[in-house]
Amino acid sequence: MTPQLTFAGRRADIRLEAPERHNALGPEDLRALSIALEKIERSDAEVAVIRSSGDTFCSGYDLRALREEIRVGSTSAAERAFANVVDTLETLRVPTICALQGGVYGGGSDLALACDFRVGTPHTVLNVPAARFGLQFYSGGLRRYVERLGVDAAKRVFLLAETLDANELLRIGFLYRLVDLADLDETVDTLALQLAANAKNAVRGLKRSLNAIARGMGDTATIDDAFAASLRSPETAARLSPPRDRR
Repeated sequence: MTPQLTFAGRRADIRLEAPERHNALGPEDLRALSIALEKIERSDAEVAVIRSSGDTFCSGYDLRALREEIRVGSTSAAERAFANVVDTLETLRVPTICALQGGVYGGGSDLALACDFRVGTPHTVLNVPAARFGLQFYSGGLRRYVERLGVDAAKRVFLLAETLDANELLRIGFLYRLVDLADLDETVDTLALQLAANAKNAVRGLKRSLNAIARGMGDTATIDDAFAASLRSPETAARLSPPRDRR
């Protein structure tokens, strides 16, 4: 089954639903994810959660599809499709949470890394075997690793193809929280409520500015203009008004 999108109140949920193939993403899955992200972008949702069924969060691009694309010479299209979906997820205007109940492999690790927060369990492990398969990696994924985890951690993941356990993923900053599997859903729910409780426009603007700064593309004037505009916004006025004025 391709990834499924549902809405509940101010929250959007995407679930990867192919546990029989470790939630590997083929062309149809990527199309479904692309449509889901477009719907979230156009919706009134204030937070989005990505999770999956089974023991593996995601094993990256479907190797069966990759072998066929290599055979017919269409690998560039597959690479662009995967990279575009993950880049779109990274720039989604609402904050995103990734629930990692199990293993994260290959491009699946980049799908998780594109989210703003990752919550894992003791069953969460990461491995990117690209170098063992003779593959390099698309530029967006390498950039995210270096920006978010640093070049030394990225070299461990890509050059050594090292398997990192949950405690190490927490230490290097890949995981925001590490919780027991039984507590994963409750932890994600609490985090989603916390994000949705903040001022919507402020959260979206802050996310946009922080991502731009991380990429070395943060324009000081643009960020300061956004800050000045927020001081005059109805959103800020409503939240700063005394409690008796909010009745």
